[in-house]
Amino acid sequence: MEIRYATNPTEAKQYDTERLRKEFLIETLFVPGQLNLVYSHVDRIITGGVIPTNEPILLDADKKEMGSDFFLERREIGIINIGPKGTVTVDGTDYELETKDCLYVGMGSKEVTFKSADASQPAKFYLSSTPAHKTYPTVKAALSDAQPNHLGSLSQSNERTIYKFIHNEGIQSCQLVMGMTLLDPSNMWNTMPCHTHNRRAETYLYFDMPEDGVVFHLMGEPTETRHLVVRNEQAIISPSWSIHSGVGTSNYTFIWAMAGENQEFSDMDMVDMKDLK
Repeated sequence: MEIRYATNPTEAKQYDTERLRKEFLIETLFVPGQLNLVYSHVDRIITGGVIPTNEPILLDADKKEMGSDFFLERREIGIINIGPKGTVTVDGTDYELETKDCLYVGMGSKEVTFKSADASQPAKFYLSSTPAHKTYPTVKAALSDAQPNHLGSLSQSNERTIYKFIHNEGIQSCQLVMGMTLLDPSNMWNTMPCHTHNRRAETYLYFDMPEDGVVFHLMGEPTETRHLVVRNEQAIISPSWSIHSGVGTSNYTFIWAMAGENQEFSDMDMVDMKDLK
């Protein structure tokens, strides 16, 4: 497990490209046959990726790193499969996940394993885990079960559908809020005009991008913006003081996960376009 520490906005103003990428970009999450985890001290979110091939892979971490006897002893987790069909087994119960299906696993589940239906076309499970104080039921949801919200317009290149999986009117959790946004063809912008939410941090996973495609992810304080060049299946850690918007060289999909003071999806501090610098 890689450990990342929190960064304040005053310090971040001085970062060059290399340092920005080191602090906020997760370049390698998905490696065949491996579980990769990044522990961020920003709201203590753990971001991960796992590609099971010939053998199932156990969700596990060192006791010293986690401070607990098993991964979900005091945590909850959201899992979305971005690859071919696979199975997540939670304490002996199998949950089969097709592409873009979501599984929430509550605090206290002792053994979570990942398996692909076909090792030659393995599943790709994206993970987001936050601290928890109460056990909620394990729940699976397909994309068709998620609450859709259609936003944007073709004229502004931001026509998109937000699918909410884990939120206060959907799958219940302690603090994790998680969902997926799909941009329509010929649309490249997400979340512009942009916003911050000082009560919550957020992580992004960008995917469904061509090999030569990129997203220019905008970050930083509204009056001190920076950018990161993000490629397919790379993730961003976005602290609460930072905007999180982006434009791609083509349409793409991203998974967002949030943790913090509340679970209100609409809790945003909008930034007027004239105030961006």
